[in-house]
Amino acid sequence: MSSPLLPRESPRPLPQPRPGGRTARIRTQVLDAVRAELTEHGYDTLTIDAVAARAGVHRTTVYRRWRDVGGMISDLFAAAGDLDWQPRDTGSLRGDLAALNQEIQDSLTEEPSIATALIAVSFRSVEAAQALRRLWEDRYTQSEIIIQRAIHRGELPAHTDARALLVAATAPLYHHLVLLRTPLDPQLPDRAATTAAFAARAGAFTDPRSTDTG
Repeated sequence: MSSPLLPRESPRPLPQPRPGGRTARIRTQVLDAVRAELTEHGYDTLTIDAVAARAGVHRTTVYRRWRDVGGMISDLFAAAGDLDWQPRDTGSLRGDLAALNQEIQDSLTEEPSIATALIAVSFRSVEAAQALRRLWEDRYTQSEIIIQRAIHRGELPAHTDARALLVAATAPLYHHLVLLRTPLDPQLPDRAATTAAFAARAGAFTDPRSTDTG
């Protein structure tokens, strides 16, 4: 969901509608229903009728706003991107990467997992694939502050490639939990973060284009 960065979402991740905000309230109900249908039944049975019934909204309202299943999926990703999320500041590079990895592991192993459901949908829907790519780009950009903080603390070389380091630190989570589907390892988030931080401090992710002083 390169490796996706999908931090764990709250049980109701959409912003609460202001009193009387019927449009926002309907969007919340419908996207909650889409999330529930995906995690319980998967993409193949996702329909406007099923979502409308679950949300308690007339199917005409859903059709008028989202048009089709692709529209609902795209808006679900957009809602995830609207979350007010920032990576934790633990005071160290290893700690920050471990905290990020823990959020990712939690999102991939919770039951039901909307993160794994959305990753699966991205292989079945062009709209979902495009929306997920945009969400990953946003998450990577938000997470770059981890590397910026480490550089300011003197933990990393000034020209460290933030994207390369983030991919290296988080990739083991997706490889083990999504590709290999190995049993949950509570030590994996910290172990992957420690390895990536050690390599980064040694200059493994220094961008050579930025160090050319010729």
